[in-house]
Amino acid sequence: MRIAIVGCGLIGAKRAAAAPPHSVGIVCDRERAKADALALRTGARAVETWQDAVAADVDAVVVATTHDQLAAIALGAVKSGKHVLVEKPAAISADEARQTADAAAKRNVVVKVGFNHRFHPALRKARELVAQGALGELFFIRGRYGHGGRRGYEREWRCRPELSGGGELIDQGSHLIDLSRWFLGDLMLEYAAAPTYFWKSPVDDNCFLALRSPRGQMAWLHASWTEWKNTFSFEIAGRDGKLAIDGIGGSYGIERLSHYHMLDDMGPPETTIWEFPFADHSWEAEFADFVAAIETGGRPCGDIHDAIANLEIVAAAYARSAR
Repeated sequence: MRIAIVGCGLIGAKRAAAAPPHSVGIVCDRERAKADALALRTGARAVETWQDAVAADVDAVVVATTHDQLAAIALGAVKSGKHVLVEKPAAISADEARQTADAAAKRNVVVKVGFNHRFHPALRKARELVAQGALGELFFIRGRYGHGGRRGYEREWRCRPELSGGGELIDQGSHLIDLSRWFLGDLMLEYAAAPTYFWKSPVDDNCFLALRSPRGQMAWLHASWTEWKNTFSFEIAGRDGKLAIDGIGGSYGIERLSHYHMLDDMGPPETTIWEFPFADHSWEAEFADFVAAIETGGRPCGDIHDAIANLEIVAAAYARSAR
């Protein structure tokens, strides 16, 4: 395929690196220097506007912009008949995302959302074990995800609600919500708090969520911009044992999956540990899933409907927290 990338920052560059053997033909960014730099690395042509990018002779468009632009660009690409990979959260409201979903259904194009954490090897292995029944009936999920920001973080776009749609809840919180839904299915909000503790900004720097499935399974989640040691921890508990995913590489530590299998006489469990110390290949794996969905006409792993469900929970959490 021939790809256009709109948004040439860190994530856009990661998407470009993950695209081969498909080619990046068009790039675009509001900061022309970023577009020119990515064009130089990929051999692509830089264009002035996102409208130029989605109208170009490409098969698919990757949208990796600030949150406020995601929905309009994805919708424009879909209306141009292009397949789309749009970064999470795909929009700043569920209604925006629904417009993209409706347009994609009418034009029979694929809209994949960048929930790349589904493609980390520890989480893929955990999903495989759950599907095999290794945990038996699932009881609950406990997830923590966070970093500590950096000097001047309160002046970056993620702390401007008109650009971000919210703070840590819509940011890393969206990954925790999506992963919880991936393992437990549909979830409803039971409790939410989205305080601002440290960063002097109009958005939340922490969020605490309790989500419940129709079967009574729970997900207790905490995402934080005041986690001074970067942390990723995701635990899945069932009748026959527990899975624990710790770290996702880089500053979050070596990615590790631990399986604690409960024995018949209980006591200390039988423990199996897998470590994944290599580079993060979730971007390549996710792009391959996007391509496979286009080729087969199937549903990608993490699509616009998953984004809508996530944004509905995010909106409910902000409303609950504001009471």
